[in-house]
Amino acid sequence: MKLIVAVIQDKDAVRLLEALIKKGYRATKLASTGGFLREGNTTVLIGVEDGETDEVLGTIRETCRPREQLVTPLTPMSGPADSYVAYPVEVVVGGATVFVLNVERYEKI
Repeated sequence: MKLIVAVIQDKDAVRLLEALIKKGYRATKLASTGGFLREGNTTVLIGVEDGETDEVLGTIRETCRPREQLVTPLTPMSGPADSYVAYPVEVVVGGATVFVLNVERYEKI
C-alpha cells in the first residue's frame, strides 16, 4: 500500500478531489501554506494499493497544471529597504509536489 501526499494550489483542489472521487478514490484534504509565495495551498492525502499509484499520479497531472502568475517580491528583512523597488515578477505556480510513501500498516477504525 502507498500513501500519496500531494501539495497543490488551492485553485486546483476542487477539480482534483472531484476527479479522484469520480474514479473511486478517497482522499483527505488539509489546508497548508507555501513558504515561497506564502499563499494558501492544499495538501491531499490519498491511500492507494501499489498498482493504483500511476493512475492517481496521472489524475494529479491532469488536474494540477502549472501556470504563470505575477507576484511582487517581499521587502528584504535586512539591508536598506529605501533602495528596494518592488517590481512584479512572473513566476510559475501550480502543478503539484508529490510524495509517494510506503505504508507498513493501514487500519480503518
